[in-house]
Amino acid sequence: MPAGITDIGSALTGNLPGVITTQSTGMPGEEEPQIVIRGASSWNGSDPLVLVDGVERPMSSVDMASVQSLSVLKDASATAVYGVKGANGVILITTKRGVEGKAQINVAVNAVMKVPSKLPNKLDSYDAYMARNTAIEHELSLNPDSWDYVKSQDFIDNFRNQTTVEQQERYPNVDWQKALFKDYAMSYNANVNVNGGTKFVRYFASMDYVNEGDLFRSFDNGRDYNSGYGYNRVNVRSNLDFQITRTTLFKMSIAGSNGQQTTPYSNSIYSSSSDWGVAQQWAGAYNIAPDVFLPQYSDGSWGFLPGSTNVSNSAQNISLGGTMKTTTTRITTDFVLEQDLSFITKGLNIRGMIAWDNTFVEWKRGINDLYNDAQLKWIDPETGEASYKQAYEANNRFDFMQGVMWNVEGGTVKDWSTQRNLNYQLQLNWARDFGRHSVTAMGLFSRQETATGSIVPNYREDWAFRGTYNYADRYFVEYNGAYNGSEKFSADNRFAFFNSGAVGWMISEEPFMKFLRERKILDMLKLRASYGEIGDDNVSTRWLYMNQWAYGGTSSLDINRGESPYTWYRESSVGNPDVHWEKVKKFNFGIDYSFLEGLFAGSVEVFRDKRTDILVGGSSRSIPSYFGQSAVTANLGKVNTNGYELEFRVNKTFANQMRVWGNFNMTHAANKIIVKDDAPLLSSYRKEAGYAIGQNHAYIDKGYLNTYDEVYGSPKHDSNDNQKLPGDYYIVDFNGDGVVDANDSAPYGYSSTPQNTYNATLGFEWKGFSCFVQFYGVNNVTREVTLTSFGNQLNTVYDIGTWWSEAGDAADVVTPRWLSTPNSSYSKGTQYLFDGSYIRLKNAEVAYTFNNSWTRRMGISNLKFFVSGNNLWVWSRMPDDRESNFAGSGSQGAYPTVKRVNFGIKFTL
Repeated sequence: MPAGITDIGSALTGNLPGVITTQSTGMPGEEEPQIVIRGASSWNGSDPLVLVDGVERPMSSVDMASVQSLSVLKDASATAVYGVKGANGVILITTKRGVEGKAQINVAVNAVMKVPSKLPNKLDSYDAYMARNTAIEHELSLNPDSWDYVKSQDFIDNFRNQTTVEQQERYPNVDWQKALFKDYAMSYNANVNVNGGTKFVRYFASMDYVNEGDLFRSFDNGRDYNSGYGYNRVNVRSNLDFQITRTTLFKMSIAGSNGQQTTPYSNSIYSSSSDWGVAQQWAGAYNIAPDVFLPQYSDGSWGFLPGSTNVSNSAQNISLGGTMKTTTTRITTDFVLEQDLSFITKGLNIRGMIAWDNTFVEWKRGINDLYNDAQLKWIDPETGEASYKQAYEANNRFDFMQGVMWNVEGGTVKDWSTQRNLNYQLQLNWARDFGRHSVTAMGLFSRQETATGSIVPNYREDWAFRGTYNYADRYFVEYNGAYNGSEKFSADNRFAFFNSGAVGWMISEEPFMKFLRERKILDMLKLRASYGEIGDDNVSTRWLYMNQWAYGGTSSLDINRGESPYTWYRESSVGNPDVHWEKVKKFNFGIDYSFLEGLFAGSVEVFRDKRTDILVGGSSRSIPSYFGQSAVTANLGKVNTNGYELEFRVNKTFANQMRVWGNFNMTHAANKIIVKDDAPLLSSYRKEAGYAIGQNHAYIDKGYLNTYDEVYGSPKHDSNDNQKLPGDYYIVDFNGDGVVDANDSAPYGYSSTPQNTYNATLGFEWKGFSCFVQFYGVNNVTREVTLTSFGNQLNTVYDIGTWWSEAGDAADVVTPRWLSTPNSSYSKGTQYLFDGSYIRLKNAEVAYTFNNSWTRRMGISNLKFFVSGNNLWVWSRMPDDRESNFAGSGSQGAYPTVKRVNFGIKFTL
């Protein structure tokens, strides 16, 4: 796994075919990407099941240095025994365990320099004023009053070549990205683990520490604290294996994680980092104009814009936001007993496991500085007159003086994030060889109880079995069955049976392939196929099968609006007793190959998933408005997903022991909604059926309106039609009814999940030297980034291409408006829907490993020094470096994603 990255999710990017990751933020403690396996297949969520040592747990519960192996299961036969959540794929993480022998101590230390990655380009104050004059000139025929806003060249020149503080404060020219963010921030990671053991006990113990620095600059707030972001995490793990008898093995695993995220205290009044108030902390990097005010003036006051309610000073928001620590403490415990039952019959054994997991979250510990106003200042560039928001002290009318009135808060439990889990399993295994015949059988019982806060626990239960047959390592047959139960459904639908099967043929072991094997041309060639059905209970709402009742409200008795003394009992939501499992039928066909003693190897896979009975929520159903209540959630949806995976590996070791290698893979995964209870009379392009999950829509533009003749001849807009000008988009009347209105929004581009992902990793090793580079790319993806120039009559101008002029269709974007008001929905066309394709240098590393006599004399082996980088370079048509909009304020930005340069050392004692 790449060095310098502290979460497993980010390390998966590009390294496993079929695994699609998208990054949306670089916020310390929240950098984990979203993961889907072989694309989305349900609008109710496509997150894979993550199992750590066989128990469902978040990836963040284990550090990368403790991972022994990681594998991804995708087809029906592989995922069936993992129960109801295997429908979206399974990620198996197995932690390291001790081995018999002398204790080995492994040490790794990393120092990481983080640099803000690509952010939207905005014009500076001078260029923005020049562009504003151009925009005003463009619209004068519609709005002659715009002329009052034209600025002279002498005035605009004041925003350049400034030499004094007075000039800089009167004529601001702020690069908000440089003002808000440091050139770099540091992060650190250290890990120590030890493993060893005797015949009786084997042990593995590990401790991992992570410190993530903040990119935000620190401003002097005059209040004796520094706000901002940060993250510290300590993971500890102890895995012990006790060989109680020759046939009895007892395993005990105890792991703990304590992560402390630092944020402004003002974040506590919002539900998430996607709320508007939190987004104002980084809004300056995206949409604050460079000329409105300085972040902070020389007298310590903060910049503001009088009369504006939607222009915030990001530096003030982050600096006066207080400071809050949110501490997540997680403890996981596993106890496993394995008993060999060969005395009953050869090859039989039984395994029992019980696991208790507890997560405790405390927040609001820190400095509460809410509602403690500071002095705000604005200088009119026309007159040079300063305006202060706090002219006088409220009580005695003295000159305003900032008070230090913050409070220290002790912290409270974040009840809805505190969780307790109980998982217990019993597994019976049998494996025997009869000559050239190999047979295995497995039976599994598993039950999970999960509760968050004070809710009634959720219950899930699985009964699964698997049987396999292998003849001479040549022919393979497998059958799986699972009887799954979930309390999310009524008693009639609570349990369901799902089964799957797989076959394989090792062609390379056939006698007619002996000629190629003996001449070392063919190492391995295998065909395999699987088919099966899996259930999914990934339903966010409980008790869907029950009517819900509420108490409250009264009735009016007469025309004088007298109220009844009786309070209602009312049916607040209608239940659907027929709600049941979503089902997915999975087909997979694959070819695995290896040639020329491992010089070339890889695989080819083709897959198809048919998902049925997908739950459609009441708000998405085609129910008439006079129904009188929210419609019931029902199993009505169907989605098909299909695609393929290609993997090719090259590995060559030369006579001088130089090794070169390359791993290449590509995944194509596309989905299509077949049914989603669309209104039957809607036009096909307005239905969700027939398109991908999350398909983007837009008002389609067909070039520019280059002349007034084309303006007059273009389709009429149902509002603000008289505000069209040459240089606007020609918006297509998609349904041909003679007017552009809300019915003309049509599917455009792709969804925000890429259909195609590509990975190429190249490396070499020779005499202790090693290096590798990894390139990762995606295409067939569309992402919305709304960058509106001159929004709210501010000089925010985005450099996203050339404006329209008389040159016409050679332009990249329409000429923005200042005061005239074309229809805000239709006029933008597809301008803010970007091709989300990119190619990035995802990882690179140069290292040297010492393993010679002088290191051995020091008691050290495998001493490795390395320099590595992550997200070092990207090519993209997007205006920023985010891959998706799920974090922060959606298309309006988030805490910046980062580039990383890592310096590290590893060694073994």
